[in-house]
Order: sequence, then structure tokens, then C-alpha cells
Amino acid sequence: MAQQQLLLVILVTIIVGISTVIAINVFGNSNEASNYDATRVDMLSIGTLSQGYYNKPSALGGGNRSFANISFNTIPFSTDSVSSNGLTAINGNSIFSISSRTGASYTLTTHPISSLTGIPNLSSTGLNPMSFSVSQGDITWIDNQ
Repeated sequence: MAQQQLLLVILVTIIVGISTVIAINVFGNSNEASNYDATRVDMLSIGTLSQGYYNKPSALGGGNRSFANISFNTIPFSTDSVSSNGLTAINGNSIFSISSRTGASYTLTTHPISSLTGIPNLSSTGLNPMSFSVSQGDITWIDNQ
């Protein structure tokens, strides 16, 4: 009888341990997916704000139908920190970089915080960056994670 009880205790301990490991893995994957979703929302918000900047006259602080001078200093997107040139910003979800600025479009690239190692800063890069191109009337995903 004592052997059966000992065997049951060991079996229950193993089952609980396996269940705990599975729960930790599921939570980690869910956390990463949530970060990528929040980053996508931020990207679309930046794209929409950029199109507003594009259409606004320069006298009102806009681009006067050009993306050539767009930066995180010229659009009202909430960030934790912005680089000195205004082309890189960071918030709780991602690191954002503006590149390939022309009058007609620009490219926004992000590195979600969950893909970074170490303490995130404005120069951090990670695996699986996401990018899209913003033009006057369109936001086109360059790679869709």
C-alpha cells in the first residue's frame, strides 16, 4: 500500500511539473505575440499620423504634401525617447526607425522589444524586424510578420 501511495505522489509530481513547463511556454509565446500585435498597432498609428503630416501645410507644421522632412519630432506619436536627428524612437513596444524619405513616401522599420536581447535603447536591433512603406494614400507592408 505504501508503495502505491509513493508511486502516485511521484506520478502527480511529474504531471504537475510538466503542466507548469507547458504553461510557462504558452505564456511566453502569448507575451511575444501580444508585443508584435501592439507594435503593428503603433506602426499603423504612425502611418496614419504621417499621412496627416503629409497633407498639412508647412505653415501649420506639416510636410506640405511631402514626406522628405518627416521625423518623430514632426508627428505627434508618443514615445519614451527620440534620437537627436528624430529618425529613431522607442516606446514600450518597439524601436522605430524612419528611412528612405522622399517627397512621395518613406519606410518605417521596427524591432519589437520581445525580439531584443539586453536592455533596449535607440541603437538596439533584434530578430524579425517589421517594415512598411507609407505614401500619400497607402500603407504597404514590406514584410508581414
